[in-house]
Amino acid sequence: MGKSSGALPKVVVLMGGPSAEREVSLSSGRECAAALRGEGFEVIELDAGPDLVTRLQDIKPDVVFNALHGRWGEDGCVQGLLEWMGLPYTSSGVLASALAMDKQRSKDVFRSAGLPVVESGLYDKASVMAAHVMTPPYVVKPNNEGSSVGVYLVNEAANTPPQLSDDMPEQVMVETFAPGRELTTTVVGDGEGDPGALTVTDILTDGWYDYDAKYQPGGSTHVVPADLPQEIFDLCLDYAQRAHQALGCRGVSRTDFRWDESRGAAGLILLETNTQPGMTPTSLTPEQAGQGGMSFGELCAWMVKDASCNR
Repeated sequence: MGKSSGALPKVVVLMGGPSAEREVSLSSGRECAAALRGEGFEVIELDAGPDLVTRLQDIKPDVVFNALHGRWGEDGCVQGLLEWMGLPYTSSGVLASALAMDKQRSKDVFRSAGLPVVESGLYDKASVMAAHVMTPPYVVKPNNEGSSVGVYLVNEAANTPPQLSDDMPEQVMVETFAPGRELTTTVVGDGEGDPGALTVTDILTDGWYDYDAKYQPGGSTHVVPADLPQEIFDLCLDYAQRAHQALGCRGVSRTDFRWDESRGAAGLILLETNTQPGMTPTSLTPEQAGQGGMSFGELCAWMVKDASCNR
């Protein structure tokens, strides 16, 4: 990692961007920038737009802290741009980012690694609206969005297929609904001396864990560490670490699960892995790090020091 004239590298925090998760990214970026300044870093906040390359060339950062969420920011696109520019950046590289953002392909990777996932497939939007493409209950979602953007839950009693909004893509992913408790585990690195899989959080909500439940204060309650049988707790840690490695993730990732208590260990299902977890005041990853004794500032500083570029 290159250094500026100071003792610590100059860091640009990328935030905002054009995706459906722009507001979440702006919140994440502001929080991370403030935390890094508190750790002594020189920090410049940059709302990522069409002039991103020019702005980065002018600023000449030592490290790019990627706080973008959603398409373009965490699907391998901006990672490829930063690789081309030779700038070290935080979190996963091009391939892991693209795989994790593609829900169907990431499930294929998880299946190959022996990790438990539900039945799923890609379908034309028109076909999904014309008739049930699988037996309810099931979930319909964009194949490459995060933060529960555009998610439809089709209940078991539904007589008709879902009528999807006009802004849903022409191809969507449909997956069997996994019932049970919402659990999540953060992984911080996988090298010798890295914290690794941190802990397990049990996410309690009044209903579906949707966008508002994730990001609005009071939208959900987090029990950390989760009150679980030791076998299930340990399986979450193991599966999250294996998912991180199977996708080729770098830095910080967070893997989400559903656990059907009535089925024991067989009821634990891996939903997806997020290569750039939210870093807002209500986000799960900073909370898990804090529970393990790593402050928010220390977590952000670890990510800067872990930043790299394959070029």
